[in-house]
Amino acid sequence: MKKLGLIVNPIAGMGGRVGLKGTDGPEMLRKAIELGAKPWAEDRAVEALKALLPIKNSLVIYTYPHKMGENAAKRAGFNPKVMGSIGEETTADDTVRAAGDMKDVGVDILLFVGGDGTARDVCRSIGTSLVTLGIPAGVKVYSSVFSTSPKTGGELALKFLRGEINDIIEAEVLDIDEDSFREGRLSVKLYGYLKIPYDSSYIPGGKVPSSHSESYDREAIAAELLDIIENDVIYLIGPGSTTKEVMKLLNLDFSPLGVDAILDGKLIGKDLNERQIIYLISGRKAKVVVTPIGGQGYVFGRGNQQISPDVLRRIGKENVIIVATRGKLESLRGRPLLIDTGDESLDIELSGYYKVITGYREYTVYKAVPASTLES
Repeated sequence: MKKLGLIVNPIAGMGGRVGLKGTDGPEMLRKAIELGAKPWAEDRAVEALKALLPIKNSLVIYTYPHKMGENAAKRAGFNPKVMGSIGEETTADDTVRAAGDMKDVGVDILLFVGGDGTARDVCRSIGTSLVTLGIPAGVKVYSSVFSTSPKTGGELALKFLRGEINDIIEAEVLDIDEDSFREGRLSVKLYGYLKIPYDSSYIPGGKVPSSHSESYDREAIAAELLDIIENDVIYLIGPGSTTKEVMKLLNLDFSPLGVDAILDGKLIGKDLNERQIIYLISGRKAKVVVTPIGGQGYVFGRGNQQISPDVLRRIGKENVIIVATRGKLESLRGRPLLIDTGDESLDIELSGYYKVITGYREYTVYKAVPASTLES
């Protein structure tokens, strides 16, 4: 028998239709309900689960009580094994606890229904210890861990459980600051990674289908970086598994999701904020190494806001180094890289063609444009 874990965030997506841009926190949930928001995550879960009915007799679904999955599983035609307990109102802690319980049971795949906030809670609980898949139901679905729709998510899970998909990748979990979003500012953070089954027909954007080739490409990129690194120059290493490969090659400590600084092969700053970066590079030659974050191709303005307009003006466009695996560039399907620093004139200055490092002695000329040109 195959084991599938199911977690439904019952309030996911409720703020969207009433214009609240999310329901993170009890106050926003109360406001959403006052404005007439209706739950819809359960319906999305049912849609995904129905795709799994062909293997109903050889599948055990583990889930949490009532609206956190039990109801959806029963509506879809399954008789789930119910674990744990929940109060009248669910919280992020319930998701964290549920994911931990699914890990203890040893499910083959964990389906979670929600948005970026739900993905973040699952990531916080289990990291990359289980194969997971996000079923999109939230207002904010920026992460690469979600299927294109509930139906395709169910179909992808079915193929994985049948052994028809063997490619498992680490996909990015992003989260957006709702308060900033409500004020018209987009602040997205790279939170971590979850393991997902990969098939480009079912996952939007995302990465190359083979985790092995991705890993090899990252190592080759790091080897090229080591060859071109100059003495007496500060290198700011931005977030992302591709950029951090160079830190591993140098045997240096690093922050996977932060900005680190190296000089002459030594770590001189870890997990730096904007002020610390400016202090470090003042009066010095500096370069910055970045990789596109998420399936949308942002090189600045998503997950690396510490590399601010002030920092970038001091560094200069000629000292921006972009690295990306071939798979990541291919996933953009010809779309340009995007720049969204929050300073429109700087975005224009930074736009143009870059020699993107894609391997050892391998470069691809690729265009970067201000994100605002696509949104207008």
